[in-house]
Amino acid sequence: MSKPVSDTIILPDGAVLPRVGQGTWQIGEEPAKRAEEIAALRQGVELGMNLIDTAEMYGDGRSEELVGEALEGIRDSVFLVSKVYPHNAGGTKLVSSCEASLKRLGTDHLDLYLLHWRGTIPLEETVEGMEALVASGKIVRWGVSNLDTPDMQELLRIPGGNHCAVNQVLYHLGSRGIEHELLPWMRGHKIPVMAYSPLAQAGTLRKGLTENEAVQQIARNHGVTPLQVLLAWSIREGDVLAIPKAGSVKHVIENAAAGKLVLTDDELWQLDDAFPQPSWKVPLDMI
Repeated sequence: MSKPVSDTIILPDGAVLPRVGQGTWQIGEEPAKRAEEIAALRQGVELGMNLIDTAEMYGDGRSEELVGEALEGIRDSVFLVSKVYPHNAGGTKLVSSCEASLKRLGTDHLDLYLLHWRGTIPLEETVEGMEALVASGKIVRWGVSNLDTPDMQELLRIPGGNHCAVNQVLYHLGSRGIEHELLPWMRGHKIPVMAYSPLAQAGTLRKGLTENEAVQQIARNHGVTPLQVLLAWSIREGDVLAIPKAGSVKHVIENAAAGKLVLTDDELWQLDDAFPQPSWKVPLDMI
């Protein structure tokens, strides 16, 4: 039987976070769902999933606006993350983007601000800008998203680059490419991975995962759903923080329960057999 791991992970600066947070991609885009999505986010915070991740890109800011509404009265209980477009990740544009996100979110600071993916603005300029935002109090710390190993190596060679708090990347049972090189490198440098889309995108890929015989049998073993098995798998090692999106209270409750699900060694072997880790370096998956 696998041993239970801690319910939390620790950032390089000592901040303690839950291993399951809340993503908000595609949340806030349908007015008819607004009340339910806000209720889901607030329920998640009550259940201990107090990290909420958003981005200026999501719904052209509508996600941040919804998150801001959900945070009313509970902002101090939430670890708030947002992301900046690559073309805004330097100079005055970085400051303007951050201030616009803060306004939409109804807060005076972000707990974590991420470069959404690498663009044409040099990493040196982004790091300099992020450090200035920290100094001004607009953000507490910064990190990156969708950077592969060579990018991370370059980042850490830049003055101040070692202040990077996390790398947020795509990671789920059907997308295990980071396990070959990036994840071990991140572990070696004690920089946590934040896994987005840990349940895979809805559609053919997710269907292939949830309808897999091994996944379904393991779900029956524990009396849970296949999606809960996928989420439990993504955080099985104890040093990956997953941010599944849940637009309903029901799904939030399921995600919280999945965070406490411990898969056995035999079950993990079955999943490895059904969806093996690549044995060679593959390009970083992004969506």
